[in-house]
Amino acid sequence: MTTLNETHDASLRSWVASANAEDGDFPIQNLPFGVFRRRHGGDAWRIGVAIGDRVLDLPAVARTGTAVGAAVASSLGDVEAPTLNALMAAGPTAWSDLRLALSRALRSGAPEEGDLVACLHAQADVEHAVPARIGDYTDFYASVHHATNLGRLFRPDAPLLPNYKWVPIGYHGRSSTIGTSGESFHRPRGQTMPPGANVPVFGASERLDYEFEVGIFIGTGNDAPIPIDEADRHVFGLCLLNDWSARDIQAWEYQPLGPFLAKNFATTISPWVVTTEALAPFRVAWQRPDSDPRPLPYLDAPVVWDEGAFDIQLEAGLCTPRSESAMRLSRTSFRHAYWTIGQMVAHHTVNGCRLAPGDLFGSGTASGPTETEAGALIELVEGGRKPLTLANGEVRTFLEDGDTVVLKAWCEKAGARRIGFGECRGTILAAR
Repeated sequence: MTTLNETHDASLRSWVASANAEDGDFPIQNLPFGVFRRRHGGDAWRIGVAIGDRVLDLPAVARTGTAVGAAVASSLGDVEAPTLNALMAAGPTAWSDLRLALSRALRSGAPEEGDLVACLHAQADVEHAVPARIGDYTDFYASVHHATNLGRLFRPDAPLLPNYKWVPIGYHGRSSTIGTSGESFHRPRGQTMPPGANVPVFGASERLDYEFEVGIFIGTGNDAPIPIDEADRHVFGLCLLNDWSARDIQAWEYQPLGPFLAKNFATTISPWVVTTEALAPFRVAWQRPDSDPRPLPYLDAPVVWDEGAFDIQLEAGLCTPRSESAMRLSRTSFRHAYWTIGQMVAHHTVNGCRLAPGDLFGSGTASGPTETEAGALIELVEGGRKPLTLANGEVRTFLEDGDTVVLKAWCEKAGARRIGFGECRGTILAAR
């Protein structure tokens, strides 16, 4: 597991003034990585680090000739690379060394300030790309609360299938339709089976939904199964992920092989990848009821129980064409996940499957135990039987054209600086 070090010191402050705001997402204790370019500047995509309301341009840092510039060049290999894959492949020692070098150079009083100030760009002036070349994408189903709630709607006679508490369920998604925050996409079309009909129809989905998930970027790959007590060392960092879902298409197609066209039309992720090292102060004990089965040995280790979960606060909001401000839909914590990230990694590779740097996992919808902690609209509206009244008086059963879903997440606790993930935002356009 990642241990605490000087980069986590809550008293650290940065010479980038905006990084010192108490309620900001990107203090010096965070330093997430992403890929950006200046908006309308015609620049090439390049790697950056979020600090306050700025982006630190790492290729520009590498050219300064400073010690931190040398650390950037050593860790990135090709400093002009337009993705994080090489850094992800470099491994946890390289990730930690680079983060430490950046932390020291960005602290108040650091001698590098004069060299690095010219390497900053306002976040408002940049645009983002998907941060890695994603070779494969696997979506898990790690929330027992979501699995049970959804099961009641699709399979009222057997909501939770008997394998759920024994094996981390997942399916392979489509990496080609993963986009970054701010994207718009068209409402999908497909086959549905109307209630009471015996012949399906083709058309635009009428039950479009979001799913609030945590995205998990793989760092170093593997040639053999990854033991559970080493699994976390293969995870580079986390982001936010919206697994858009067409529920009417899903209900018709998902048996016997699971999701297909209902989910592969769009997946939106946040642009910044928060490293697992930055999240170390917010690891918590993993819990499951004593009455539930203990995981099989390849999924079980003391480190899983001691600190296998992350206490990440997750909040979903909705902007409509009539309301530009996001109205809260739900809030929960990722600590409620039934399966840990390490267990997902160990299970994914136990059969010999090879993961590669930049591969992406979705955690599955992160729902909590109460009604207000649901991570998808289908749970909040009970499959459409209980329409939701928004703060501005509008009513939603499922998402409408022009709606924008806004996902946010952050970690906070006494004795540590609050760190955040930024936004994951996506807008629905009319079907083509």
